Amino acid sequence: MDLELWSVRPLWLTVLAALWGAAAGLLVPRAAYRFAVEPDEAWRTRCPDGHVLTGAAGGWLGLARCADCAQHLRDLRDLRTSWSGPFDAPTAYRYGPTTPLVALTTALACAGLAVATGARPELAVWLLLAPLGVLLAVVDFRVQRLPDVLTLPLAGLALVLLGVMALVPEHAGEWPTALFGSLVLGGAYFLLFLVNPNGMGFGDVKLALGIGAVLGWYGWGTVVLGTFAGFLFGGLYGLGLVLMRRAGRKTSIPFGPFLIAGAYVGLLIGAYAA
Repeated sequence: MDLELWSVRPLWLTVLAALWGAAAGLLVPRAAYRFAVEPDEAWRTRCPDGHVLTGAAGGWLGLARCADCAQHLRDLRDLRTSWSGPFDAPTAYRYGPTTPLVALTTALACAGLAVATGARPELAVWLLLAPLGVLLAVVDFRVQRLPDVLTLPLAGLALVLLGVMALVPEHAGEWPTALFGSLVLGGAYFLLFLVNPNGMGFGDVKLALGIGAVLGWYGWGTVVLGTFAGFLFGGLYGLGLVLMRRAGRKTSIPFGPFLIAGAYVGLLIGAYAA
């Protein structure tokens, strides 16, 4: 293989990564809306106004907007020009988390990964997993839930894709450490869950499998750094809520977003130092 492939200028790589992140981030709000339900509820299949969600992949892919509501809104606007009665506009033309903010967040995350990793082959793995991490963080913030259909594929994809990258020249990590990192971090979180089930959800345990694989790629130091950063972020968030009197010491908070944020910081430092 021509090793000049990895000599892509970082600026162009960063721009391409940001564009990829923005495009992928546009699709996150619809999936987040559908996944953000209580554990005993089925995934949402309708918009808030009751219209069936349609689109690619059975209605999972696409922008978080309802075509039926949009058409109804256009019809009402046409009627309003000839009738001065109440304007009964639909409430679900757009739904889910704020799309521009989510797209910007995903774009910045992908750009940061490109800057830290450079043109090494594992960057492709980070860019594929980053939107999934953003989706998990959004869902957990909304309903304090980390669905198995997201956490387990994250771990599987991370290990499989990193295994492929280990065969590509110019990579900077080690696949065995990624595997052991997944097992060790998942096991450590499982012990924490057994000790304090109210403080650590089982979804966090399954999320730790994927986080351990990603961080383990760059070594045990990165695993420790990313794990510490996650607990630090979660602790600071909880402390802030207590100081603002919006929560007590026993208030449950979504921990997944902080685990993901800590893993992201650890990954950036690990990739840059590799």
